[in-house]
Amino acid sequence: MNLDPAALLRKPFTVLVVCTGNICRSPAVERLFTAGLGDAADIRVTSAGVGAVVGAPISPPMATLLHAAGASSDGFVARQVTEQMLRDADLVLALTKALRSQLVSLSPSVVRRAFTLRELARLARSVDPAALPAGSAGTRLEALIPLAAAQRGQRPVEAGEDDVVDPYGGNDALYRRSFDELGPAVTQIARIVLG
Repeated sequence: MNLDPAALLRKPFTVLVVCTGNICRSPAVERLFTAGLGDAADIRVTSAGVGAVVGAPISPPMATLLHAAGASSDGFVARQVTEQMLRDADLVLALTKALRSQLVSLSPSVVRRAFTLRELARLARSVDPAALPAGSAGTRLEALIPLAAAQRGQRPVEAGEDDVVDPYGGNDALYRRSFDELGPAVTQIARIVLG
């Protein structure tokens, strides 16, 4: 693997994933991205919640699904999202449109770099891979954001299509549904940025 010397000097491209409690959906996305991006050292993925169960680990049913997918839940601690976190993130991924709106209200400067996870995956499918620069995963992800944003409004979107269901307090089937909504979106985005 060739390392771009300039890439080593840049700060990592930061992705902040946000859900409600930061114990189910957003940590699952964080850990799946981290596992899926492998040695893409120029991307750092973290998560937080708008009503976080601060200090809690990933919920056991979600941890089980993560482990089965080859991702770790070890050492995770839930945290509350802050305006500073939003300002510092290069990309903000909310798990529902309502959460995205809430985050944009908290920090309006993120509007152009905030998506729902499934929205970004959907829009990214319409981006010509040749339009992304050769280079590191972080460079490609950074270039993907405006290209994906330009795809907004190109086709009608059904209500809920870009949301991931919140499984908190639900049964194993609801956790599986949530995981099956977020997992393919993570895979789609990771595949595009890894080239």
